[in-house]
Amino acid sequence: MSITTTPHLNFHGQARAALEFYGTVFGGEATVTTYGDLGMPKDVPGADGVVFGQVETAEGFRVMAYDIPGGTEEPAGAVGSTRRENGTTITTQPFFVSVRGESFDEVEAYWKKLSDGASVVEPLAASAWSAGFGMLTDRFGVTWSLDVASAPAA
Repeated sequence: MSITTTPHLNFHGQARAALEFYGTVFGGEATVTTYGDLGMPKDVPGADGVVFGQVETAEGFRVMAYDIPGGTEEPAGAVGSTRRENGTTITTQPFFVSVRGESFDEVEAYWKKLSDGASVVEPLAASAWSAGFGMLTDRFGVTWSLDVASAPAA
């Protein structure tokens, strides 16, 4: 038996833009189905919202997203935040999307693309546990943790 876990991100009208952006970062094409595609009248507000969206690559990256029905205004406090306080990173983000690559160059290429318009929480650099680790919150409010896979202990 095998199991696959896929992050499913929720947005307020930005799912298509986020998926297209992630497609440029990791490769792959965004697949999008809107509420209108599934029968909602096209002239109804929200009909162009994403009810099913995904980016998947042959290398194994996959993320899904949709637009929460009910408008484009994000409720106060809906998205977590990350801040530095007395040298410590404090986050109220309920989850991070973790991307692990095999080499620093691979991870750095993703980092450079994801960091466009992002807020860097921890710069990408060598750490005690990895040849490269960094964390950022992208322009869509999603926090990403990127690192280089460590060699298994002998």
